[in-house]
Amino acid sequence: MRLHYKGTGPLIAVLATLLFLVWIINLLFPDQTPVHYVLYGIGIVFYSLCIRFFRYPERITTADPDIIVSAADGHVVVIEEINEKEFFNDKRIQVSVFMSPLDVHVNWYPVSGEILRTKYNRGSHIPAYRPKASKENERMAIAIRTENGQTVMMVQIAGILARRVFTTAKPGSYVFQGEEAGIIKFGSRVDLLLPTDVEILVKPGQKVRACETAIARLRK
Repeated sequence: MRLHYKGTGPLIAVLATLLFLVWIINLLFPDQTPVHYVLYGIGIVFYSLCIRFFRYPERITTADPDIIVSAADGHVVVIEEINEKEFFNDKRIQVSVFMSPLDVHVNWYPVSGEILRTKYNRGSHIPAYRPKASKENERMAIAIRTENGQTVMMVQIAGILARRVFTTAKPGSYVFQGEEAGIIKFGSRVDLLLPTDVEILVKPGQKVRACETAIARLRK
């Protein structure tokens, strides 16, 4: 299983902490008991889950300039019209995908195009499935002008566990649909802010896969 390189530091830190706890437990209670083995088992399960957070599967996308694909694995939790005021200053359709602790946390670009702007907002860490997470949580917004001249914004949002949002986006660069966009360490949600005339192809509660599930179709 391939792991994202941004997971190297956290995984080493978690492993070192677990080994230190094992050393302390055996120093204080050297005689091995069933309780020891239960604690060892809990530690192994916890570390396995941490590894799953940073897995980096290979995804193949058939590029289509008229289709917006999912930028993340997870479940659709929001489909609604909003007033976007930070960049577009107009109405947008927001489609939000929540990533559970068991989902892949790498993100990919939903469209091909030029990156117009990125904006990082330092915020809180409320549960990412709550609606106000889009406005209050730590997040990175990436505005992209598609090949047909329309604009799409992808917003990486940290959650209750996440403390770092990483992106490869650089204003002025050109990115390709299905190219890696970054990772949210230990969480949690990706919002897509789309033109209001798109045809939405998913439903609330639907399970989606990054690079593979079509979220919407752009109007020609």
